[in-house]
Amino acid sequence: MLLGRRAFCGGLLSLSQIPGSSAFPQPPTRPGVASWYGPRFHGRLTASGARYNMHAMTAASPWIKLGSVVKIYYRDRLVIVTINDRMPTSSHRDFDLSKAAAQRLGMIESGVAKIKWSFL
Repeated sequence: MLLGRRAFCGGLLSLSQIPGSSAFPQPPTRPGVASWYGPRFHGRLTASGARYNMHAMTAASPWIKLGSVVKIYYRDRLVIVTINDRMPTSSHRDFDLSKAAAQRLGMIESGVAKIKWSFL
């Protein structure tokens, strides 16, 4: 299987050489709670100084360093988001996901979900 840019030394990789396989164990996941925010905040400045884009794969966190990249798992789905905003520490949630991230996870209807997460 040729992996193009991901191929090492221009050669082929076996499954045991592909990150995420048994040769490259994934970091442990942590339990957490996530919600999402959307249209009401679209276009407003985030804590990072960027404009909030509800169509981007971003999230807010009360304590994770801005610019960090995080994997969020919900049921059988995964999204990778960049932390670009803050949220109240009193919210008892770990993440506020962008609308796009929440849609990909399938948690728009529930609004709040128990998730698992890890740093990328």
